[in-house]
Amino acid sequence: MGCAYAQGVENHSLPRTAAFFDLDKTVIAKSSTLTFSKSFYQGGLINRRAALRTAYAQFVFLAGGADHDQMERMRKYLSALCRGWNVQQVKEIVAETLHDLIDPIIYDEAATLIEQHHTAGRDVVIVSTSGAEVVEPIGELLGADRVMATRMVVGDDGCFTGEVEYYAYGPTKAEAIRELAESEGYDLARCYAYSDSATDLPMLESVGHPHAVNPDRTLRREAVAREWPILDFHRPVRLKQRLPALSVPPRPALVAAAAISAAAATAGLVWYASRRRAPVV
Repeated sequence: MGCAYAQGVENHSLPRTAAFFDLDKTVIAKSSTLTFSKSFYQGGLINRRAALRTAYAQFVFLAGGADHDQMERMRKYLSALCRGWNVQQVKEIVAETLHDLIDPIIYDEAATLIEQHHTAGRDVVIVSTSGAEVVEPIGELLGADRVMATRMVVGDDGCFTGEVEYYAYGPTKAEAIRELAESEGYDLARCYAYSDSATDLPMLESVGHPHAVNPDRTLRREAVAREWPILDFHRPVRLKQRLPALSVPPRPALVAAAAISAAAATAGLVWYASRRRAPVV
């Protein structure tokens, strides 16, 4: 059982430690950004065609996720798609629909792991390629101590300029973790990390206790070869139904400023286009 791996209570005479969680298909059962596509459509941020394509992309994501090339195409396309979106409107849409959309898809096993890491005295950090406007509220809902997520530049008019300030993907996730460890005094050799995707191998390699959660084929192969624990999370549960049993109350996320929740439509369009041009890896 996955929760058995969050063992031990921290010795506070030693350096601090943390547990780093990828978000999509690791803590929640779907893509966080794609899940908001209908709300973005209703709010006028994307058109009907884009909304339909994100529904297709959600199916593709659940069937196998996206490889490195597809993620790179997503990064390039999202800047053009999000240009001109009002950041405050995005935040309001996410806030209004967060509980209805995210509560039902949180893995019970992940919520229990977060609780156990907090009980053991470890910080919990969500590290996600999705935009901060989506990830920060989810992190707060989960009780995460910090969030690291993709950020886009916001202009003086309060809208996205289309420039990506920080893309939380692949090696950049590992770099952000090392920087956070240095500033917070985490001992990475004693820290934990959880992800479903081989694109997060650098993040998993940066800690002493890596775990593969619902891994894709490449990550499963690597986890078996390296003898990393492989965890199976399969029970989505409404977090608010678990709250009376949680010993640690939700705490606000502390890291990551303005970013893109706009990746919802982006991912849909890019994955849709990639499936038309090339076979799924």
